[in-house]
Amino acid sequence: MTALPPGSATTPPLRPASPAPPSVQRSWAGVLRQELFASRGDGLVSALLILLILASAVGLLRWAFGQAQWAVIQVNTTLFAVGRYPIEQQWRLWLLVVLVAALSGLSWGLLRAFPRADRSGELWPFNDRLAVALLGFLAAWLPAALALGFPLQVRWWAITGLLVAMRWIAGHWGRSWPPRLLKLVPLSWPLLYLLGMVLIAGGLGMSQVSPSNWGGLLLTLLMASFAILLSFPIGVVVALGRRSDLPLLRWSSVLYIEFIRGAPLITLLFLGQNILGYMLPGGWAPDRVWRAAWVLTFFCGAYLAEAVRAGLSAVPPGQLEAARSLGLSMPQALQRVVLPQALRIALPAAVGQFISLLQDTTLLSLIGLLDLLGTARTVMANPEFLGKNAEVYLTLAVLFWCCCAALGLGSRALERRLDPTHSPA
Repeated sequence: MTALPPGSATTPPLRPASPAPPSVQRSWAGVLRQELFASRGDGLVSALLILLILASAVGLLRWAFGQAQWAVIQVNTTLFAVGRYPIEQQWRLWLLVVLVAALSGLSWGLLRAFPRADRSGELWPFNDRLAVALLGFLAAWLPAALALGFPLQVRWWAITGLLVAMRWIAGHWGRSWPPRLLKLVPLSWPLLYLLGMVLIAGGLGMSQVSPSNWGGLLLTLLMASFAILLSFPIGVVVALGRRSDLPLLRWSSVLYIEFIRGAPLITLLFLGQNILGYMLPGGWAPDRVWRAAWVLTFFCGAYLAEAVRAGLSAVPPGQLEAARSLGLSMPQALQRVVLPQALRIALPAAVGQFISLLQDTTLLSLIGLLDLLGTARTVMANPEFLGKNAEVYLTLAVLFWCCCAALGLGSRALERRLDPTHSPA
């Protein structure tokens, strides 16, 4: 067998890798041309839709700024916001708004100070500048009515400035803060919620404010947040119970889920308002507001349990077996391995249920509670504001859209943060 000459080989020599083709930067005009006007048919349909949207927008703006009479909203701003909450005690609500604005700005700035690995470290991206501009527009649009001795616009401008200032401070210097201090920020939200409940209802030396005086946007947000926070652990426990090997626990969970899903929410609300007064002894039955809050909680918990159960079914069984083989007990395996994956899968469906729950709070007006829709009906029944339905309903639609959009944006941000392919920086 003859030796191979020097420099020869049985395999061809490796060639240098060709450079990657440079990315083509397309202008906005090019992107729009390709997406909307790629062919004659696409261009015709796009042109018709654009004209329809522009005509609708022009008509809406002409009505909103030329024909609509927004005095019905400006005069009843306080009623839409807090209902019949006593005027002399409304400083508690302003204090709560200030605390929420400060903590929101702090959390917002820290999210920008520690960006994800797939995002640039830009401190003020376009979405953030747009949000600040929207807050400024809302503060400028508010009426110049007096609120506890100060113009309402001045108060909202101060709150908006506090939010932006806390966001700027946390965004610039958040990375240099001690880790222990950073860990306290997520824990501050549940503490603030409990403090907010004390401020709204009374306690710690403050006079009590009956829930019957709560109303408007305050009651809507309070009922929705209460139901969302408590329905989540209920849904997780019931979902685990439905997959349990214990027959009593499994069938109890199935009975609860099927009973709730088989009855309309309005029926359950009427049952909660009427039956609890007969089932519980005198003095034990909660207030009508809290009865409705618990009905909303258990209603949402049943639907959330099915979303979590779908997430648990999507987790491969080998994950639990591998965790048990590593020496983890069943509760530890569920807590550290199975539930994090299942909840990440179930997050979109869960947030969709939360948004539906927020919209379902409009049914509270049918049982006599003055939520946002109930307050609107009271205002429209006033002879002074007859015929102003369009202005009122448009305001309600915008408020509900803002709340639902906030939940949707928060869920998408949380999904990106929990995505295992994009670890945080």
